Amino acid sequence: MTKAPTSRVDKLLSSMAYGSRSEMARLAKAGGIVLDGVELADASARIAVTPDLPKRMQIDGEPLDPLQGMVILLHKPLGMTCSHKEDGPIVYDLLPKRWRGRDPAISTIGRLDKQTSGLLLMTDDGALLHRIISPKRHVEKTYRARLARPLTGNEAAVFASGRLMLEGEEKPLVPAGLEVMSPTEALLTVTEGRYHQVRRMFAAVGNHVEALHRERLGGLTLPDGLAAGQWRLLGTEEISLIFS
Repeated sequence: MTKAPTSRVDKLLSSMAYGSRSEMARLAKAGGIVLDGVELADASARIAVTPDLPKRMQIDGEPLDPLQGMVILLHKPLGMTCSHKEDGPIVYDLLPKRWRGRDPAISTIGRLDKQTSGLLLMTDDGALLHRIISPKRHVEKTYRARLARPLTGNEAAVFASGRLMLEGEEKPLVPAGLEVMSPTEALLTVTEGRYHQVRRMFAAVGNHVEALHRERLGGLTLPDGLAAGQWRLLGTEEISLIFS
């Protein structure tokens, strides 16, 4: 049986952006930290960091935030970016404000551009992030594209050929799958993550993407009931679906 890791209470809460260690010491003395119904007066005490800790610990009367290793599934709305460097609203604004200060920081797993909506994952688990985006993993991503012009009928063969070159690049794309939904709508499944790849692929065959929405990542599908701007935490089984 694997022994649970331990941490000082003040160090744990500081890494979760509740405040500095000295602030956590004062909060503990004021009775603001409760574990299993008992006030923890000493913030320097070490506790076992078990998966059920958020259910057992309260901070100022509220349940403890999720521990490190969380994976967030977000229905990204249009008009938001995944980068802190761009102006305007960013996807991190949709999360609780305190989570912006966590260490390790929460990052998006890959990016969706400002005019693309749909399934976006976020995590503070760096190893998992790199595992998902690694080209060696070939994690599939499926996008629903609405096009400006009707499909001609040869796009599926071109995308599946493994010979399509994007403008400005010297390496052809890995084969991708196209499922035609209507004359101007299709599902495109890719395993790479090149810059604006889906839009550039359709541009390469003489079309233009008017709307783009990511529906699936690996074996994980965006839930029908999750509205744009909403998010939820994924469990272990759901995370494993990404690689199925």
